[in-house]
Amino acid sequence: MNVVFEAELWEWSARRTETWVFVTLPAAASEDIRELTAGPRRGFGSVRVRVTVGGTGWRTSIFPDSARGAYVLPVKRAVREAEGLDVGDTCAVSVELVDF
Repeated sequence: MNVVFEAELWEWSARRTETWVFVTLPAAASEDIRELTAGPRRGFGSVRVRVTVGGTGWRTSIFPDSARGAYVLPVKRAVREAEGLDVGDTCAVSVELVDF
């Protein structure tokens, strides 16, 4: 499964001493992912993915966020710097599920 979408980068406010920046996957795609990956999951319900933001690709995990009702994708600092992105910016994202 491959999901391509645009989303705004947002900062997780639960830990102000650390900067965690995410994008939220679309609700419909998140529901499809939940159905495809039903059953026991790794830590925090994470799902392994291959991601591309702009010209930068990497492997990571997405996590379910009950408050948003969708999966969220952490976007690491190196990617944000390489792509010239900051919190509040909108970016094109491609997420491909692996190992499900």
